[in-house]
Amino acid sequence: MANIDGSLWAYNLVKVTVIDVSDDYRLMQPPMPSECYPVLYEKWIPTYKFLERLTSDEFVAGYLYDWHETTGNQFGPWYVGVVERSLALPQTTAAEAKREQQATL
Repeated sequence: MANIDGSLWAYNLVKVTVIDVSDDYRLMQPPMPSECYPVLYEKWIPTYKFLERLTSDEFVAGYLYDWHETTGNQFGPWYVGVVERSLALPQTTAAEAKREQQATL
């Protein structure tokens, strides 16, 4: 019977650190180093279709994908910057929302 040695998980999973970069847009500031942003969460995800998962809308609820980068190490973590959805979508006033609701009736 064959025996597999080594850490196969290192080739099949990647650590992703999701950071909130909303303040860059809110305050109109240049980007900071990845380590300076607040961390929303960290998780391990499969490497299969990795980039497709990062850019999907379901990756972080309430946030939109902005950018990603690696630390340069093959097995190092990836940083994924996300922005609050409310900053990217147009804000509607209460009067506009009421008009839109009446128009759909």
